[in-house]
Amino acid sequence: MPDDLDHVRRLAGEDSLAVAATTRRDGTVHASLVNAGVLAHPTTGRQCVAFVAVGGAVKLQHLRRSGRACLTFRHGLDWASVEGPVDLAGPADSLDGFAAERLPRLLRDIFTAAGGTHEDWDTYDRVMAEEGRTAVLIDPARITSNG
Repeated sequence: MPDDLDHVRRLAGEDSLAVAATTRRDGTVHASLVNAGVLAHPTTGRQCVAFVAVGGAVKLQHLRRSGRACLTFRHGLDWASVEGPVDLAGPADSLDGFAAERLPRLLRDIFTAAGGTHEDWDTYDRVMAEEGRTAVLIDPARITSNG
């Protein structure tokens, strides 16, 4: 699997945008565009794929219920999808073994793993807290690609 995650990491480095797919209660697919990247899970240390969701996002409701997600990255005709169980860490979602005061650093780490930079991290932290931002960490149980 490390080779597959290396492929995902390369694609995320080209364009950190990915389609996040979750399932609605009726089994239909809910999809949205997110900035995502590959990083170490904050409690297990295993490599995972992560993105940050706004506190009131519908996708968070789906993730809390189903516990699974799929992210698809693409660059040109090259693509890779990562699917698996999710862990959530945020104001409304506690993660076992993760102290809430570490959340601002985790959100920064996800943002930078997705290629983001910021000139004023204090402002970034304040806005993330105001918006109730939540870290979504996907364990790469299945990776499919054309690469």
